[in-house]
Amino acid sequence: MEFVTALRGSFDQGKPSLFELLSEQQLNSLLPPTLRYLLTLLTHRYPRHLLRALNSFDELYALLSLVIERHYLLTRGGSFTENFYGLKRERALTFEIPRASAHAPQIVREALALRTKDIYKNLFVIVFIPYLKRKLDEAHEVDAPRGLLGAAYNAPPPPNAPFKEKLAYYYKIFLRKVYPTINMGYHLSILGFSLAYLFDNTKYSSPFLWMIGTRIRRMGPADYKAIEEFEKALPVDGTRSRSIWQKVLGSLSLVLPTSIFALKFLEWWYASDFAKQLSRKASESLQLPPPTVTGLSKPPPQKSASDDSEDGKEEPPSEEEKLARLASAAPIASSSLLPIFTVAAIPRPEDDDDEDEQPSEKKETEKADDSLCPICHEEITTPTACQTGIVYCYTCIHKWISGGHAHQERFMAEVEKVTVTGASKWESGEGRCAVTGRKVLGGVEGLRRVMV
Repeated sequence: MEFVTALRGSFDQGKPSLFELLSEQQLNSLLPPTLRYLLTLLTHRYPRHLLRALNSFDELYALLSLVIERHYLLTRGGSFTENFYGLKRERALTFEIPRASAHAPQIVREALALRTKDIYKNLFVIVFIPYLKRKLDEAHEVDAPRGLLGAAYNAPPPPNAPFKEKLAYYYKIFLRKVYPTINMGYHLSILGFSLAYLFDNTKYSSPFLWMIGTRIRRMGPADYKAIEEFEKALPVDGTRSRSIWQKVLGSLSLVLPTSIFALKFLEWWYASDFAKQLSRKASESLQLPPPTVTGLSKPPPQKSASDDSEDGKEEPPSEEEKLARLASAAPIASSSLLPIFTVAAIPRPEDDDDEDEQPSEKKETEKADDSLCPICHEEITTPTACQTGIVYCYTCIHKWISGGHAHQERFMAEVEKVTVTGASKWESGEGRCAVTGRKVLGGVEGLRRVMV
């Protein structure tokens, strides 16, 4: 389009293309959700301090935007995001002065610079209108599904209702019936001005810029020179805090591109194979010691070959040794670090016929018999599945989780007779799966009947 206008002899170098303006608007619209997402992540870590800030994000963002946009309008002549594209805002005249712009750019810049009244008008367009639209869009999304609830929700308030209740009712009517039309007109007007700006039929890219008499232009050498002179003229003494505050606001133009670069770098780092290979090599070079488990009873001392030869025969293990061996193979409770009393799954009969298999190989290939209850070792009646997927008799697993099964009571009675330190401390398996020893959420309420 710029090439066509150049052929007509009316090419304007200071007029930005529509694609530059759309890119700037897209960057400006991405800032609020990005900051909200970062604040949400921080709120998960520090909810006590940041929860109120997250609930009032729109108001805080509007206040922060008001401060930043005012600074950039005063110093750069444009908004915060327009500064990245080399754009500025100036007052629109009724006629063009191309010769004066070419031969006296500094004078033209001072003549078209935004006055105090124009700055406040632009702040209204940049800050207040987007804030108002975000709040109305959010309220409409929340209220639209509720409008389908029927007359109970949409009934008008009684005549003697308080004013606040009546105002809330008319606000809901506005959101459902009036706001969709206003929103459609808002987008259609922006589309119409964009098309007119694209074909060089208007100097305004937005209906709001037309209302306040401001247009967007490219920055020229005179604008950059004025910005440098302004930064050099910042007071060093006297109002030092003010100059520091202005420098902090001015440094935001460097923070945004740096953060975008860092975000893209992290996105590439976690998506590429280079990071995975590097972490794999680092893990291979580490030599970690074997894990240690605390809370287990020490195994009983083993007799040497000389002792066995002297005795002539092996003595049967005592009750303390039996409990110690069971404790070494039993699952450990993470809360109390005590061994949990469990029962073994019943192997299938066909697996027991393989006598030539080694014990280790047989244990790996062993499969549980689903037709027998692991607790009573009888055919399952009223099949009931635990949360671990193992099926029991309903009566057996209900009593086991409740802690009143006969096996549990008998075992705990035997444990109480043993007085050896460490071997007499067990968990009965109450509230846990009888085979795995895992906690059953909800107790007996977590059991599910199996329909055969």
